[in-house]
Amino acid sequence: MEESGLPRAVLTFEPLPREYFQGREAPPRLTSLREKVVLLRRQGVNLVLCLPFRRALAQLPAADFVRRILVHGLRTRALYVGHDFRFGAGRAGDFALLRRMGRELGFTVHEQIPFLLDGQRVSSTGIRAFLQAGAMDRAAAWLGRPYGLCGRVVHGDHLGRELGFPTANIPLRRRPVALRGIFAGVLRVADRSWPAAVSIGMRPTVQGRELVLEAHALDASPDLYGQRAEVELHQKLRDEIQYPDLDTLTAAIAQDVLATRAFFAERPHSTDDHGLQKHTQPA
Repeated sequence: MEESGLPRAVLTFEPLPREYFQGREAPPRLTSLREKVVLLRRQGVNLVLCLPFRRALAQLPAADFVRRILVHGLRTRALYVGHDFRFGAGRAGDFALLRRMGRELGFTVHEQIPFLLDGQRVSSTGIRAFLQAGAMDRAAAWLGRPYGLCGRVVHGDHLGRELGFPTANIPLRRRPVALRGIFAGVLRVADRSWPAAVSIGMRPTVQGRELVLEAHALDASPDLYGQRAEVELHQKLRDEIQYPDLDTLTAAIAQDVLATRAFFAERPHSTDDHGLQKHTQPA
């Protein structure tokens, strides 16, 4: 797929076009921009080019996008796009237009055929469906890694510590996610990792108002405030439930910890590093 002597570059947009047009109705991302860059670097990409997707770019005709962005701006010599790629104002640009203009302007265009796994086309839509259904093994197979979320650990209300289960809290208010519930996972910070019971939700028992990720590291109470952490999700244990009181909530968390411990006892290598955190550059 590589053209001799050319750097491998990926062009992306921020926000994503669907987010620009659909706002809160857009599908949740599988990776943040930061996580995407890390994963692309791991695959040998030399450059990640991010264009701000605003009104001017959204209204740019497809032919002008090719001339102004691809040719004059990026000096493209070889372009790889998906078979169903559309671009430009009104989504008027397609593979045929790119190939025609490539012949005219001096760059080659290659179609990236769909990637199939067990006869099914791998797609972000399918991965989100697996995550929403709690099919974490299927999602991991399509991703090529366990699904995880990264963020900076912040102070919460310390309720978990009062209940006997201190947690690392990562707010998700600016990042819609494709799944909620209670999970057996792995908490990673730099070169350290711990099996963890993980909750993603609104904390209805205590009238929570913001979506938050809480990870309780088994047999450890690391001080992670202010650090960037990744939480991998390996198995869904149950949905989030509103309990009548804190005693009932505490008993449920204790059962989640036991289920997490049992999961990792059967899979001792699940905490091996498949994640993003150790490859992420400091902020």
